[in-house]
Amino acid sequence: MGILGIVMAMLFAILAAQASYVQFFHADALNGSPVNDRVARASSMYARGDIVGADGTVLARSVPTSSGAYPWQREYPLGALTSGVVGFSSPIYGTWGLEYFYNNDLLSHPQPPQSLSQILVPERAPNTLTVTLQPQLQEVARRALGDRNGGVVALNPKTGAILAMYSSPNYDPAPLTSSDEATATSAWTAYNKKNDRGFPPLGLLATQQTFAPGSTFKVITTAAAIMSKPELAMKKYPVKAFTTLPTSDKLLWNSGHTPCGGKAADMLPGSCDPGFALLGLDLGADIMSSTATSFGFNQAPPVDLPGVVTSYFPDAGSFSNDLPGLAYSAIGQKDVRATALTNAVVAAAIANGGQAMTPHFMNVLTKPDGTIIKRYKPHTWLTPIDAAAAKRLTGMMLNVTRFGTAAGIFRSSDLVAAKTGTAQTGNTANNTHDWMIAFAPASNPVVAVAVVVPFQHVDATGAAVAGPIMKCVIEGAIALTKGQPASGTPTTCPR
Repeated sequence: MGILGIVMAMLFAILAAQASYVQFFHADALNGSPVNDRVARASSMYARGDIVGADGTVLARSVPTSSGAYPWQREYPLGALTSGVVGFSSPIYGTWGLEYFYNNDLLSHPQPPQSLSQILVPERAPNTLTVTLQPQLQEVARRALGDRNGGVVALNPKTGAILAMYSSPNYDPAPLTSSDEATATSAWTAYNKKNDRGFPPLGLLATQQTFAPGSTFKVITTAAAIMSKPELAMKKYPVKAFTTLPTSDKLLWNSGHTPCGGKAADMLPGSCDPGFALLGLDLGADIMSSTATSFGFNQAPPVDLPGVVTSYFPDAGSFSNDLPGLAYSAIGQKDVRATALTNAVVAAAIANGGQAMTPHFMNVLTKPDGTIIKRYKPHTWLTPIDAAAAKRLTGMMLNVTRFGTAAGIFRSSDLVAAKTGTAQTGNTANNTHDWMIAFAPASNPVVAVAVVVPFQHVDATGAAVAGPIMKCVIEGAIALTKGQPASGTPTTCPR
């Protein structure tokens, strides 16, 4: 065979290999792509399956139109309340959110024939997706957050079921479902435009934005000591208002320049910055980095949503010439970044005896006749600590709400275990990311929550800003477990 023949054979082999890859290995990704025009149009040619909340509320459904080109249009009864999670199905812009993740299940497909006519012309129908989201709790989170940018995530720590995930800014999905290109394009352009804090309405802040977690990270630093160097958890650190960082003359001051110190159990309720900085230095970069990773940092949570980003803790090697950076990282500052989802998983892992369950929205998938195709089976994602360590951390976090930085926020009967966080981000007027993570009741947790409200004023704190939001969500979740309205029990929450 001549050289030309060999080259031609090689080119045909490459073409065949590429075609096989696309057809057999990449087909699902292409079919589900939100920019696949064929899939986008198919979503409007036939009715898509309903997406239904945990209480039976319809979150997404298809309704008939008078348009011959697009006989079906997607409708979202709760609008912006659930758009960040449910997403959209647009004849022009494809799918996103749960609509994207479960696109193949929600598309209409031929049904088993029941007659000769159905053999000749098969009937088509979609499946129904029932999710774990509690619309009432979602509404509590929306009202508590108000018009501020921020995110709230509430999980069932025993199963990983996501009970609420609300973010602001958000968007009304209705215009995106329009078959009128001008209407959809105008909305698309507006929803992708960032606001004054750099957040686009189309993004889901709770899973797609990371912020310095501040002192909420101290539960991980404490866990590192308990699990890897228990003698350090019992070490008494000096009672001082500041500490001098190694290899520099820089002083790390406690909040308010108030003195603090003692053992980890003494320092966590009051959130002692210099003491935890010294604890992080004693633990060392390897232990700090590996413990953060064991809690879900440096890996994207395997939740059934697209676009989820990874929380970040620096690699141990990055601290070899930056011990001050390690000290700041131990208190959730410097380059440490977390999503609200990851921080909710941290709280849930402690609440669940050290096991972080895989976070998820899917509950059941059913056929048109109601037959269950698939029911979600909870399973463990990570096990960062053992049950004994989780119990010790729970006791410390209970003291945060009894006499620490979150004292006076919650009802004593709810037994809330929490940790506040106020991350300093610079010298501007709006320079704090205000956090709280919590779970309740500590004796038998039914909910674990993370709240973040970024870019607050210089005097803001996690307790003052995130605390009231957390109170409303915790009380609402507990009310639901008792068969009461989520908005009925809280007396100080917006209605």
